[in-house]
Amino acid sequence: MTDTLRPVEQALPDAAPTASGSPQKLKRSIGIVGGTLLTLSCVTPASTLFVVVPDLFSSLGTATALTIAIGSLLCIAVAFCYSELGTLIPSAGGEYAMVSTMAGRLAGWLVFVLSLLVVMIVPPVIAMGTADYLAPIVHLNPSMAGAGVMLLATLAGLLDLRANAWITGVFLVLEVIAAAVVAVLGFTHSQRGVGSLTSMQVAGSGGHTDTVTAMLVVSGLAIALFITQGFSTAVYLSEELENPRRNVARTVLATLAISTVIILVPVVAITMGASDLSTLTGGDISSMVTAWSNSAVGTFVSLCVALAIINAGIVMVIQNSRVLFASARDKAWPEPINQSLSRLGRFGSPWVATLLVGVPGALLCFVNLDTLYGVTGVSVTAMYLLVAVAALLARRGQHRHTPAWRMPLWPAMPVLLIAVLAYILSQQEMTYLLWTGGITAVATLYWAFYLRPRRETRWLVSIPEDVQA
Repeated sequence: MTDTLRPVEQALPDAAPTASGSPQKLKRSIGIVGGTLLTLSCVTPASTLFVVVPDLFSSLGTATALTIAIGSLLCIAVAFCYSELGTLIPSAGGEYAMVSTMAGRLAGWLVFVLSLLVVMIVPPVIAMGTADYLAPIVHLNPSMAGAGVMLLATLAGLLDLRANAWITGVFLVLEVIAAAVVAVLGFTHSQRGVGSLTSMQVAGSGGHTDTVTAMLVVSGLAIALFITQGFSTAVYLSEELENPRRNVARTVLATLAISTVIILVPVVAITMGASDLSTLTGGDISSMVTAWSNSAVGTFVSLCVALAIINAGIVMVIQNSRVLFASARDKAWPEPINQSLSRLGRFGSPWVATLLVGVPGALLCFVNLDTLYGVTGVSVTAMYLLVAVAALLARRGQHRHTPAWRMPLWPAMPVLLIAVLAYILSQQEMTYLLWTGGITAVATLYWAFYLRPRRETRWLVSIPEDVQA
């Protein structure tokens, strides 16, 4: 598999050359602070709290906080895998570059397809929540509002990465404030004790109370993993981070820790502060905030969340365009497509790839939300599973001696993660498994009939030359 790990200049002799004749490369322009701001903004803790978590409240009730806590613990093992592989293979290709290098080209291609599903679906899922939180000012159609956010994020994604780091940093401060306000109000209006966090109750139809089963919690773990999924953005930004061998791991682990606190503490507060089980299961956090305080505070929090969603859209478009850029540089497509996707604009961003992420994302805002949630949960779980397999193979051969951050408790950590993720995957709804499996099957056919017969000129996964030494 040594042919999957080569300098950009060797892997892409004819891809989007600059005036000097060498292929264009992303510019190292951000340090650990900028990288952490961008990565935290991609996790978008406040918009996740207000847009994704209510869906868990509706199905898991008081068990929501416990489910997210279990998912966060699993994500520690996932973050260890990303940190080791991300410092070993610091490529804008993210998961697919790591898995291709460690487990072979086909495995890497399947991870790329799964990551492409995630990067295309997650931004519109978050963006469609904008309308709910602009409601105190203006009433908008959720799909139209989401599409508008995606187009705005696309325009911002065309700018310089350093400028976006500061823009998203300002928005991030506002969303952290919103999450803190919710936490304080929830705790100061507690209706039930800490024991309620493990009571496993949800409001059923007809006003009665249902018990949340352990199997339902396991099923909900796929969405719980998705809630903190954005910490992997540090890997996608590794070609633009200064000193990636050190800063990728620091950014991944710091982002996971910070985002878990920002999300989990308000969830605990909401669970304890909701006036009754029906209110909690309803998941209308804005109404709860207004009931705990007044309409002005509720409006402030709603506007902060709306800005957080826009912030998340910007960062996700930035991240996802880097995935497409890297796939073109690594020759995943017919040459005209590779040439287009690997072109950089005047601000140093891959502008064609950015448009191809943002515009289809706007169209996905008109697809059924439950389907998007389900396919994303399955895709994230399967992607993490393959990353864990790659981490299990990360210390063989020449990679054993490559300078990189090394996880503790290896190989026990990736082995345990593989077993748990495989079980979680087996508990997902068959419809979403079939959707994801069908897309993966089509991708496998593309591999078999186009990429594999052209193995010498296609799908040549590379890492930047300046980090190989």
